[in-house]
Amino acid sequence: MRTFRNILITGGAGFIGSNMIRYLLTGDSGFTGRIINVDALTYAGNAESLADIAEHFGGGSTPRYVFIQADIRNRQNLERIFNEYQIDAVIHFAAESHVDRSIVGPESFVTTNVLGTYTLLEVARQYWQDRFGTLAEAPVLFHHISTDEVYGSLGATGYFTEDTPYDPRSPYSASKAASDHLVMAYHHTYGLPVTLTNCSNNYGPYQFPEKLIPLMILNMLENKALPVYGDGKNIRDWLYVEDHNRAVWLVMREGRVGEKYNIGGENEWENIQLVHALIDIVAEETGKRAEDLRRLITFVKDRPGHDRRYAIDCSKIKKELGWRQSVNFPEGLRHTVRWYLTHQSWIQHVRSGEYRHWIEKNYSNR
Repeated sequence: MRTFRNILITGGAGFIGSNMIRYLLTGDSGFTGRIINVDALTYAGNAESLADIAEHFGGGSTPRYVFIQADIRNRQNLERIFNEYQIDAVIHFAAESHVDRSIVGPESFVTTNVLGTYTLLEVARQYWQDRFGTLAEAPVLFHHISTDEVYGSLGATGYFTEDTPYDPRSPYSASKAASDHLVMAYHHTYGLPVTLTNCSNNYGPYQFPEKLIPLMILNMLENKALPVYGDGKNIRDWLYVEDHNRAVWLVMREGRVGEKYNIGGENEWENIQLVHALIDIVAEETGKRAEDLRRLITFVKDRPGHDRRYAIDCSKIKKELGWRQSVNFPEGLRHTVRWYLTHQSWIQHVRSGEYRHWIEKNYSNR
């Protein structure tokens, strides 16, 4: 089993990254080292999501949590961070990730997801090679977080496996596919120790309000339209964020170097079915009438290149590493609804833009 002392997490102020940091420092991960969270704090990066972590783990002479606002495209900053904190593992979450935004403005997706990943790989390779002499035996790991969207679209049957050919359909998924290939190329070419995971749609606390589940919840609370693309029958496989992060940590400790593992919820829902399920839960939790909420459903023009169905075969990680999902969908969905109902301050700070200034006001930024 691999162990790490100083983990660099990129994009740790984002939805999945912040939940990963929370899991490593407060969950049952067994991790006792230090986390260096590097995030550029673009629109979806919210350092306030880790306010309690910064308070409890960020102080003293040897803090276990360090936040650094930096762009992964800036090589000089990354080199300084690797040297100062003696990084022995990377969990690379940082990415532009919203499909709609990639259609309107693809350039930032290419520069961050492709060039940023290249820069991070190159800095890690050179630092670890200089420090250990040979990468093949070095006690280090570069873990890359990817998505099932790189595989393209499925028909009514079948599943994505680790051997499914890549067939990205949007600028976002194309940029992630390119970054996946770079990571594996660095392993095969230079011997860089890497692992890679492709996950299905995550949901849970701290997700940015533009995403489907939080958008629907918040619009219901305000009696706003519930926009559903096309006929609403696009299918996604939903995975609770903590189950995802448990799987990532398991792969990092016990997965085979140079391998990729699919992480799925085995939990397929049509978008319209999901909206109706959310309506039922919000109605129960708030006393609103479900019939009134259903009238808010509004079908809108489908987005270009909208993949019809995603579904992941995660038998490899189950068979090799013994991972299982621990949160069933009704339980996870209700917990998510309750989280958004009880975290109105966080929501308002995102909507007002105040979250962008949290670092300056509350935390010593390096």
